[in-house]
Amino acid sequence: MTQDYWSNSGISGLHQQVIEVLSEGVYISDAEGMTIAVNSMYEQLTGLKCKEVIGKNVKELVGKGIYSVALNPEIVVTGEHKSSVQITKTGQKVLLNGYPICDESGKVCFVLTFVRDISLLSRLKEQIVEQQDTIIKYREANKHCKKVLKSNSEIFKSKKMLTLMEKLKRIAKTDATVLLLGETGVGKDVLAHKIHEYSARRNELFLKIDCSTIPENLIESELFGYDYGAFSGASTKGKAGLFEMADKGTLFLDEIGEIPLQLQVKLLRVLQDQEIIHIGSTKVRKVDVRFIAATNRNLEEEVKKGRFRSDLYYRLRVADLEIPPLRERKGDISAMMRAFFDKYNSKYRKQISFTKEVEQVFLSYKWPGNVRQLDNFIQSLVVTGEKKALDVQDLPQYMLINLNMEEDSADHHQEKSLDQLVRDYEKNLLKKALDQYKSGSKVAEVLRVDRSTIFRKAKKYNLL
Repeated sequence: MTQDYWSNSGISGLHQQVIEVLSEGVYISDAEGMTIAVNSMYEQLTGLKCKEVIGKNVKELVGKGIYSVALNPEIVVTGEHKSSVQITKTGQKVLLNGYPICDESGKVCFVLTFVRDISLLSRLKEQIVEQQDTIIKYREANKHCKKVLKSNSEIFKSKKMLTLMEKLKRIAKTDATVLLLGETGVGKDVLAHKIHEYSARRNELFLKIDCSTIPENLIESELFGYDYGAFSGASTKGKAGLFEMADKGTLFLDEIGEIPLQLQVKLLRVLQDQEIIHIGSTKVRKVDVRFIAATNRNLEEEVKKGRFRSDLYYRLRVADLEIPPLRERKGDISAMMRAFFDKYNSKYRKQISFTKEVEQVFLSYKWPGNVRQLDNFIQSLVVTGEKKALDVQDLPQYMLINLNMEEDSADHHQEKSLDQLVRDYEKNLLKKALDQYKSGSKVAEVLRVDRSTIFRKAKKYNLL
């Protein structure tokens, strides 16, 4: 079989169609070294036009510097596969893989060479390494989060939170999507970690993304990833999205109510089918991810106003957990106080404690910022505190004003000094304790002070 056979076989058109559908470059030469066919991908990868090589001998093309090396001569002689790197006159560097095509007698009649872009392969290799590095970093961060959570342990003591945690553990054992609801600062991120910790995916990656902090024009590429050249400014290596990075693990979508409406339909597909498509690609990729979402918005109202898709809302509510605000679970406050004081005393090498009166103020305060406010406030007290035991006088005025709201008007409070507010609080606390326990000795025991202190202060405020 020769070039004449290829041309005269009557199926050259069919052969050309076959090599055109291949994603690799194809270069076909006969036993004499004459080039008989190339495909469009070959032209694209090498920068050479078919008219420059078709009908020309590979040795002649090497001699003229059209390309640096040809596999044909050696393969025809040895009848074995061969690989090499070739540089074309356009400066393109490609990888050649040549294979012998033999006739019935075993004689080489054609050499089929596949051509690949080395720079593309290098970019793919770099991309894989980069993604592996990113996953390693996320895994390390995940281990750190687990360590922090274990060190804090569970500090839920209220009946509401103990009941909620039992429900959480039951849900965590399934692979159902979970929606965490509640005010800002109630601890949705902590419970998201708990769900992951109690699930079968506990040893896999846990990733969190705050949907409210990512610009609207970038959130899709962050979640879904993109291919090379997907948009202006895109990395030449492409990028894996968080859905892919979290494969086999858990992805926590915080502030899900901030997801743009046009992106919600794509998110719905991921939740339903566990499939994604990179921006700039048509290839469907399968993922295996457990989703947890959280919001402080009323999604039902958002659906009514047309700002959130109803189908996505119902898909998210497969299992929902409503986390009560801290003011409704006062049983947790004392335990959290001790845990946060221990944490920051250890961190800043201090030994600051608090009086029973301070604890009573904390229990009475409304905590509009919930657990996050309590945590940050105690950190501030430890960092700035100079005394070993914090007393009511060391607390900010706004906490004491709120305590006396029920007994005085707001205008009256604004006229009082901090000392007066402290005295009012101390008097009210002492009066309530004496009314409850009917004994100065018992009150002294409960408030952890000397009995003489109780009698002296009670006499001062005319409570005896």
